[in-house]
Amino acid sequence: MTTGHFLAAIVAAIIAAALTFVLVRYLDRLRKRDAETEAKKIVERAEREAASRLREADLEAKERALQQKAAAEKEMSAVRDELRERERLLDKRHEAVEQQADDVRKQERIVESTQRRLSEKLEETSRRGEELNKTLDQQRQKLHELSGLSREEASGRLMKMVEEELSQEIGAALTRHEKRVAETCDAKSREMLLIAMQRYAAAHTAESTTSTVDIPNDEMKGRIIGREGRNIRAFEKATGVDVIIDDTPGVVIVSGFDPVRREIARQSLDTLIADGRIHPSRIEEVVGEKQKEIEQFIRKKGEEAAQEVNVQGLHERVIYMLGRLHFRTSYSQNVLRHSVEVAFLTGMLAEMLGLSGDLARRCGLLHDIGKAADHELEGGHPKIGADLLKRHGEKPEVVHAALGHHDEILVEYPYTMLVATADACSASRPGARRESLERYIKRMEELESIASSFPGVEQAFAIQAGRELRVIASARDTDDAKAAKICRQIAKAFEEQLTYPGEIKVTVVRESRFTELAR
Repeated sequence: MTTGHFLAAIVAAIIAAALTFVLVRYLDRLRKRDAETEAKKIVERAEREAASRLREADLEAKERALQQKAAAEKEMSAVRDELRERERLLDKRHEAVEQQADDVRKQERIVESTQRRLSEKLEETSRRGEELNKTLDQQRQKLHELSGLSREEASGRLMKMVEEELSQEIGAALTRHEKRVAETCDAKSREMLLIAMQRYAAAHTAESTTSTVDIPNDEMKGRIIGREGRNIRAFEKATGVDVIIDDTPGVVIVSGFDPVRREIARQSLDTLIADGRIHPSRIEEVVGEKQKEIEQFIRKKGEEAAQEVNVQGLHERVIYMLGRLHFRTSYSQNVLRHSVEVAFLTGMLAEMLGLSGDLARRCGLLHDIGKAADHELEGGHPKIGADLLKRHGEKPEVVHAALGHHDEILVEYPYTMLVATADACSASRPGARRESLERYIKRMEELESIASSFPGVEQAFAIQAGRELRVIASARDTDDAKAAKICRQIAKAFEEQLTYPGEIKVTVVRESRFTELAR
């Protein structure tokens, strides 16, 4: 490459560089102008937005001010209305006060006028009284002169005549009223008793001293009797009843005067027949279970009776004793049903007389509670029942009703008389009682009570309708000679203390039993 070419290239490069610089400066100037133009636009746009927002803020402020002004005007209007209403009420009260003041002034004028008239009448009355006294004195003086009697003598004769006449009239009037009251009371009492007895209509009761147990076949009779009679002897010893097995097909009869024992025996025999295992140890086990079940049943019966007559808050012991009445009879009448019936009748009579029906029903329900323990304690059932109820916190009215419902003491509370009345109504209605059964049960109880009083006797059971007494003597406290002596003493006590037809067989059983477990 020549020098010319080299220089031309340098010149071209310089020119190109110059043109590039000029072009760059021109482009920078154009960008700067565009940026200034854009900045002006942004500023203008910002100014417009600011102006718009200022106008909106002014409008909102004006609108808020208008709303506040309207609310203030509304509140002011309400205050003005309230003030006007108060002003109106004040004006009305002021008018009323003025009217009352006018009325008071009128009343004062009337009172003043009335006082003047009364004063005038008092003066006139006083004047007439003085004239009357003078006239009476003159007439009295004339009467004294004509009769020749003093004032005291005349007054005495007059009072005597008046007393004689009044005494005769009073006596006749009292006699008439007493007769009328007696007739009315008699009619009312009959009506009340009839209404109460009609409102509560109870079924007539009749108890039996035997229970029948069905058996699947006659072979079961032999199993019940056992080898040489050991099963039936063990059963009768455990339950204290008499098991009658005769030619009657399909049944075995359980006989006993004590309903609790008879029911335990009946249920135990049902269970043994259904189970099929009948031997002495199984018999004792089943009888023990049934005794526990009967205890629960007794408590349930007491609770049901209390709920039936709506008597609340009874002590647990009282409820249990009440349930025992289910197995007691009085002249064949079930004592628990009799107590419920007396409770209803007493409550109805009390409500008719305006007394407390709840308290009356409580008195009626518990009046015979002593019969649940009269064979265990000394004394009649009224005293036993009253002591039992008093110990367990019953009210004096309830205690007194149990103590005096047979009219053996002075009646202090009306509820006692109502209970006695209801008791008589329940016992005297047709079919309620049969005296023969009661005498039979009393005889059975006396037999067992006499035998149990001898030392060394554990249990005593009257069987064969009272013709035989089976006594269980303690093997630990007696020997054979002593057991024979006890047997003779019991028989002699029966002869001395009881009156009975025929003869009574006394059997004393003494045995020793030993049990071991093989493990």
